[in-house]
Amino acid sequence: MSSCRILLAFAMAAFLVGCAHPIVIGPTQTPARYAESLINKNVAYVLSESERSKEVTTDGGGGDSVSYFPYRDLEKGIRDALRAVYADVYVIRSTKDTTAIKSGNISYIFIPEISTSSSSPSIFTWPPTKFTIEISCNVFDADGNLLTQVHAKGSGEAEFSEFVPEFGLAGRRAANDLSENFKRAVSADQKLR
Repeated sequence: MSSCRILLAFAMAAFLVGCAHPIVIGPTQTPARYAESLINKNVAYVLSESERSKEVTTDGGGGDSVSYFPYRDLEKGIRDALRAVYADVYVIRSTKDTTAIKSGNISYIFIPEISTSSSSPSIFTWPPTKFTIEISCNVFDADGNLLTQVHAKGSGEAEFSEFVPEFGLAGRRAANDLSENFKRAVSADQKLR
């Protein structure tokens, strides 16, 4: 009987260690938008429902992992970064959505690809203390021709005393950094003026 209890306790401990803790990594800040410096063009980004529902699991601390929805969580940061550069921003289904492209008078279409990583040296707490997000966008014109690629990276860190009320804090800081860096990368690309 006692050996069964020991085996059950080990199984329960393995199950708990193997669980991915859910966090949110959406940005908490918005890149500044100055009307006088906006490029007078409308742009769009493509984001499907399957991308929004894509869950990712990366490392946390204490041998645990964390799970989140990068496209859903970061969509606002992508939209806000583009709004800080262009007159207006739309979301469309694909580069072939000619009705939406024409009705929105869209000049450029961004297709984002997002990758993330996280880690923590802590053996006692599971939230990640370091977080990195990278975005790579193929950018097309209204006719579906590839114009350029835009890349940006965001990094964030948080210590135990900071993330107690917000377990995804390192990810949120990385998302804030990504949004600003994405804005800069788009603004700097002469093909997207």
